[in-house]
Amino acid sequence: MALAITLNSISVALKAQNNQNSYLSPKEQSLIHIAALTGKGDLSKLKMALNDGLDAGLTVNQIKEALIHIYAYAGFPRSIRGLQTFMSVVEKRTAAGLHDIVGAKASTINDERSKYERGKIILQELTGVAEQEPKTGYAAFAPSIEIFLKEHLFADIFERDVLSYRDRELVTISVLSSIGGVEPMLSSHLNICLNIGLTPGQLLQFLRIIKSDIGKKEVKLAENVLDNVLKNKK
Repeated sequence: MALAITLNSISVALKAQNNQNSYLSPKEQSLIHIAALTGKGDLSKLKMALNDGLDAGLTVNQIKEALIHIYAYAGFPRSIRGLQTFMSVVEKRTAAGLHDIVGAKASTINDERSKYERGKIILQELTGVAEQEPKTGYAAFAPSIEIFLKEHLFADIFERDVLSYRDRELVTISVLSSIGGVEPMLSSHLNICLNIGLTPGQLLQFLRIIKSDIGKKEVKLAENVLDNVLKNKK
């Protein structure tokens, strides 16, 4: 009941604001659908979501980038199946005479700092929290994974400018919600969403969007995580 009250309160506040900036854009909504369905492995629905994403104005390269991003959270198999599905969608649209915008590729990174240092800075930007030393938790238990996280996820991937940090976080929370069982990570990324400017109302809208894409159990878990995140922000 507490969850319903919290989410309903946000919904009422959104309506009262009557501000377009309070809502996720059609492109952002498409990224959420694409990421959730790729993470879930529902390729039939994914085809429709990919077509909708292109129709909403996402470029071919933006969708490719979202599908590439997903492998960091759901693994190569889900990511590659998503890319294979997208290939078939693009081929069919091209054969039908549709001319989708390919869009910009990722810019070359000209930064002499180490990938670890760049990744560390990006992570601090996202979380708004300075890193603490010495390492604790999994980073102390398995130092190598912490290095991979900084160098690869936050430097190699998040640094690519085809998608914004906001886009990447929407993709991330969609995938984490779809696969389930990773609530601590989902909580961390929902907090990042708030830190980089997404509003509680937009995160509520995110939950409404993924309800049609993932299982009831997964949606309920995501609702519980968001409720706890918002309560702790008060």
